[in-house]
Amino acid sequence: MERVRFAPSPTGHLHIGGARTALFNFLYARHTGGKFIVRIEDTDLNRSTVESERVIIEGLRWLGINWDEGIEVGGEHGPYRSTERVGIYNPYVQKLLDEGKAYLCYCSEEELEREREEALKKGEMPRYSGKCRHLTPEQKEAYEKEGRKPVVRFKVPDDELIVVDDIVRGRVEFHSKDIGDFIIVKSDGIPVYNFAVTIDDHLMEITTVIRGEEHLSNTPRQILIYKALGFDVPRFAHVSLILGKDRTKMSKRHGSTWVEQYRDAGYLPEAIVNYLALLGWSPEGEEEIFTIDELIEKFDLNRVVKNPAVFDLDKLNHINGIYIRKSPIERIVDLAIPHLVNAGFITEDFAKENREWITKVVETVRDGLPFVGDIVNHVNIFFGDEVKMENDETLEVLKQEHVPNLINEFENMVKEAESIDINFAQNVFKELKNRTGAKGKALFMPVRVALTGQMHGPELVNIIDILGKDKILKRLEYVKNNLL
Repeated sequence: MERVRFAPSPTGHLHIGGARTALFNFLYARHTGGKFIVRIEDTDLNRSTVESERVIIEGLRWLGINWDEGIEVGGEHGPYRSTERVGIYNPYVQKLLDEGKAYLCYCSEEELEREREEALKKGEMPRYSGKCRHLTPEQKEAYEKEGRKPVVRFKVPDDELIVVDDIVRGRVEFHSKDIGDFIIVKSDGIPVYNFAVTIDDHLMEITTVIRGEEHLSNTPRQILIYKALGFDVPRFAHVSLILGKDRTKMSKRHGSTWVEQYRDAGYLPEAIVNYLALLGWSPEGEEEIFTIDELIEKFDLNRVVKNPAVFDLDKLNHINGIYIRKSPIERIVDLAIPHLVNAGFITEDFAKENREWITKVVETVRDGLPFVGDIVNHVNIFFGDEVKMENDETLEVLKQEHVPNLINEFENMVKEAESIDINFAQNVFKELKNRTGAKGKALFMPVRVALTGQMHGPELVNIIDILGKDKILKRLEYVKNNLL
């Protein structure tokens, strides 16, 4: 059975790249009938936080990425947080020390920095010299008397070719001479990432490691540890980086980079999942809209491409807009209300008392929404009694000779109506045409401008229905007094 994992470091938010890695693992596990594990790699004690862990877990759950085993779920391979597994790692550290495959290193940061500087001056790749490989007991004792706390270094073979047969990238070769003896346990006794992740992947029976390309350079170190401990080496699949449209590494200047930023802006999780799946994975055919079940059915690691994926916000907005239009209106209303409240258009009490009216507003504008939060840029026409002209061209519409009479007759018809509803809105222009002789654009456009100050926007019949009698009359009065 295939077993895959997502092992985030809780040092920040759930990045879009991390979310895609989790998604690929999830899809692969579900496609193969395997198991998906989520564990927390918190070996960086200075940067790891409980809050970051919470944000990451919430982000995964919001996306609908659920796991079979791991943090908050449990399982037979726990615990699922690195700092809670130190006692599990220690025997493996001792085994490497006892077999001469690792050693204690007492070098200070200053000494290591000097080594790095000297290597750079010579034009060489900085790597540890191995000076502590063969310390005598007396030398160790002297260092310890000085108060030095050792790290544990892995003894890298002197001349070994390390081959990664990567599912995505193909054959990748590394040479041990370019690596140098690396630290596996810090001076505080906490194993470093490369050691902890290797032990965890082995004990949790991970069969395929699917992760970002930035981890490819860690792979030879991990393979060396696997072999030194006599473990089977899992398969690896390193997926490409996600770049901005300028083909540089995705960062804040490209827009939002965290999952919760998209959630808070009003993107739908299924749209994010759909789009992330297309970043570096190429399904057969031209179709781009997939349900999660369709993604699970079609996902294949062999169709993950090695070229960098470009994050295209316009394409995400297009996909998200499709999902907004397909979703039940009540769901979109629920998502829209907090944005309308935060923008000051409505209060929470108003929302509770006028849900039906708000639903009409949301339904009228949602076809043009790339994300639900954008609704605040589309609803201004439904609030307030004054009418602000969009531009001079709009104002010119009201300066036409026939407009004063047209507006007066429309006002009279509104006053005469018992109520203003969709039925009134659908029939009023036929009667208005009979009364004024205006038709086509000359009939509709002055009314639209008088009610909204804009020449384009939602269907005019919907605007009339939503505004209602009192607001229409107040706006017409304002226009007559100030703009005609």
